[in-house]
Amino acid sequence: MENIYAAMLLHKAGKEITEESVTNVLKAAGINVDTIQIKALIASLSEVNIDEAIKAAPTMMAAAPVAAPAGGEVKAAAPVDEKKKAEEEKAKEEAALEGLGALFG
Repeated sequence: MENIYAAMLLHKAGKEITEESVTNVLKAAGINVDTIQIKALIASLSEVNIDEAIKAAPTMMAAAPVAAPAGGEVKAAAPVDEKKKAEEEKAKEEAALEGLGALFG
C-alpha cells in the first residue's frame, strides 16, 4: 500500500513516477523497499491515467459496500440498538411475570 501512496504523492507533486522515484520516496519515509512490488506497480501504472482513475474513484466508492458506518451514523444507529434491547428485555420481564402469575394464580 505504501508503494501506491508514494506513487500518488509523486503524481500530486507533478513528478514522474519511476522505479527510482518511488524507491526514493519510500526510503525517505524509512520504509523497507521491495523492488519487485515497485516494478509491478510501475508496470501496472503505465496503462493507467491516474487523473481519470481519481475522478472515477468517488463513483466507485459510492458503489462499494461500506465496511463500517461513519462516526455520525454510529451515534444514530446506537439508539435504535438500545431501543431494540430495551424492548427485548421488557418482553422477557413480561414473560417472567406471566410465569410467576401461573404459580400463584
